[in-house]
Amino acid sequence: MSTTTAVAPLTTQDADALVTAARRAAEAAGVTVSVTVLDAGGHLLAFRRDDRAVLISGETSTRKAYTALQLNAPTADLVDAVQPGGPFHTLPTALDRPLLFIAGGVPVHRDGRLIGAIGVGGGAPEQDHGFATTAVETLA
Repeated sequence: MSTTTAVAPLTTQDADALVTAARRAAEAAGVTVSVTVLDAGGHLLAFRRDDRAVLISGETSTRKAYTALQLNAPTADLVDAVQPGGPFHTLPTALDRPLLFIAGGVPVHRDGRLIGAIGVGGGAPEQDHGFATTAVETLA
């Protein structure tokens, strides 16, 4: 009989902490963003869009989180993979949501296992990636 170690899931409290950390990092940089946090099953746990954020930033943050979750990698690391000749160049798009290969989506791990993802949209891609990464680091 084998035993497995349970990994605590991403909770709504964790999700709220991620949103708060990303928002604070963005505000410190003078950027208005939308933040989406998904659990390991791709279900929405938390979302925040500032009234000053561009409306599409909410969809962007959600798609970034979904992409990071589905591919278990920061979206910033995947940009080159979708270029012609890259490993994801012909990735089928018949998924529930289209993937988005722009920096700002970061998977969330606990005890080495994928438990969710965060997506940030509204700033420059490099800024969004930094805000998302900063938020994930607060859970460690």
